[in-house]
Amino acid sequence: MYSGDMVKRWVLKPVTASETVDKLAEDIKVDEVIARLLISRGIETYADARTFFRPQLTQLHDPFLMKDMRKAVDIIENAIRNNEAILIYGDYDVDGTTAVAVLYRFLKHYHEQIGYYIPDRHKEGYGLSLQAVDWAVEHNYKLIITLDCGITAVDQVNYANEKGIQVIITDHHLPAELPDAAAILDPKQADCPYPFKDLSGCGVGFKLAQAFSERNGLDPQVLLQYLDLVAVSIAADIVPMTGENRVLAHYGLKKLNENPSHGLKAIINICCDRKDLGVPDIVFNIAPRINAAGRMGDAKNAVELLLSNNAQEANSRAQVINETNTDRRDVDATITKEAFQLAEGVANFAQRRTTVVYGATWHKGVIGIVASRLVEAYYRPTVVFSHTEGRLTGSARSVNGFDIHQAISQCAEFVDQFGGHKYAAGLTLKEGNVEAFADKFEEVVRNSIQEDQLLPFVDIDQEIQLRDITPRFFRVLKQFAPFGPGNMLPVFMTRNVFSNGFVRVVGENHLQISIQQENSVSFSAIAFGQAEHYNLISKGIPFDVVYTIEENTWRGVTSIKLNVKDIKFN
Repeated sequence: MYSGDMVKRWVLKPVTASETVDKLAEDIKVDEVIARLLISRGIETYADARTFFRPQLTQLHDPFLMKDMRKAVDIIENAIRNNEAILIYGDYDVDGTTAVAVLYRFLKHYHEQIGYYIPDRHKEGYGLSLQAVDWAVEHNYKLIITLDCGITAVDQVNYANEKGIQVIITDHHLPAELPDAAAILDPKQADCPYPFKDLSGCGVGFKLAQAFSERNGLDPQVLLQYLDLVAVSIAADIVPMTGENRVLAHYGLKKLNENPSHGLKAIINICCDRKDLGVPDIVFNIAPRINAAGRMGDAKNAVELLLSNNAQEANSRAQVINETNTDRRDVDATITKEAFQLAEGVANFAQRRTTVVYGATWHKGVIGIVASRLVEAYYRPTVVFSHTEGRLTGSARSVNGFDIHQAISQCAEFVDQFGGHKYAAGLTLKEGNVEAFADKFEEVVRNSIQEDQLLPFVDIDQEIQLRDITPRFFRVLKQFAPFGPGNMLPVFMTRNVFSNGFVRVVGENHLQISIQQENSVSFSAIAFGQAEHYNLISKGIPFDVVYTIEENTWRGVTSIKLNVKDIKFN
């Protein structure tokens, strides 16, 4: 049963007290709908609104507020004075590779002996590896700086210490037992006073570069050249689009549109045909191509692209990355099809609360994507396994409100290793344990999940009338960008709309509609995957609709378009 066939829950946010709304609307000269949207985001005063709508680089925090920052800068300066080799070590995803590109490019201006290392996803796995430490020893590196990883590398840091290599960890994941590193930069450390806890991994690396600049009296404008990479990391890693991230993303998107680095410009030329790029362009076009390098082969290819020194070099590398992404999509499509067939072949599948599938030949680099697609289709906690060097490697994805990490922990008797967080996790099993794990996982989930957690839902910001959607309203709404967690693109509900006579099925299963209310103008709308509503809508039957308001440009003409998330008939 696919989620398109499920009845979605519509969850409308509580209505704010009218006097609070009225005051903010009057203070900043906006209508009530805009004022309510702002208040739901914690913006209640003129000053709050000014900060929100006019991000400034002066709003960035002092990097030395971060625990161990002074220590980290001291260590780097000492390594440079002693002409010691420094290894920049990053994760293989977008956040890690952009972080490596930022810090490598920055430090290379001040020190010749800088190298970088990205682990092999399939042979070394996530985080700082023992193999990498050995490589650093072999190549005479005296300092390793990790980016977007390292906070769990207790054994690896101990090993590096034994080999006479210092380690600076920069990470943004939740720490447990802290490694014995020379310095640890992670705002999520319990005793770290840094005011903003939700930086991306690349963002933490950027703060290190900022601190080095301030200590050495460098022109702060130099750092602006890296903000396009920081914005890509923020969008791709789905960190909250609030506070410092909002400032960095705002200026990073500005650079991405006006003067991107050679590598990013080469990707944009391949996959983006819009002039005004935003977060969705990063998430759906740019990031998958950078990620494909690590998923399908060597993530160093992504770093080489991001470090390109000229357009010719960047274009050549971007073509390779793009071909890798095409291969990734082909593999993804094949495995997804096989995974659906296996899932629906499981006994009593319709009654189960989990989906667990295993393919011995499935590519490890795409099983996380496949797990997400299964969750979209069946909306239940899901684990997808592949076979890697004598073990089963799994990628787990959850549904809203259910802690899949905790559920896996209750299956520990069948699990070798696991890690992650509430909604996504990775794990390994010994061969032969997949069926026992699947049964135990089903038991754990069945006994702990709530029935409403198995229904997809739509979060709705406000109920409005179509007449509320004016050109001025939309101009203000666009200024809420950049969008992301904590500041999502607003979702609206409108009751009793109807087609003005134009409705048709486009593509395989999509609806194109022109909708209106009594006494309103009509709006063009697209409802992806909802062609089953064609007959009722074409008969003029009224319906309620949930949607986002977006901009559409066709043949040089720009207009407002509604992106329909769900439809219900009265």
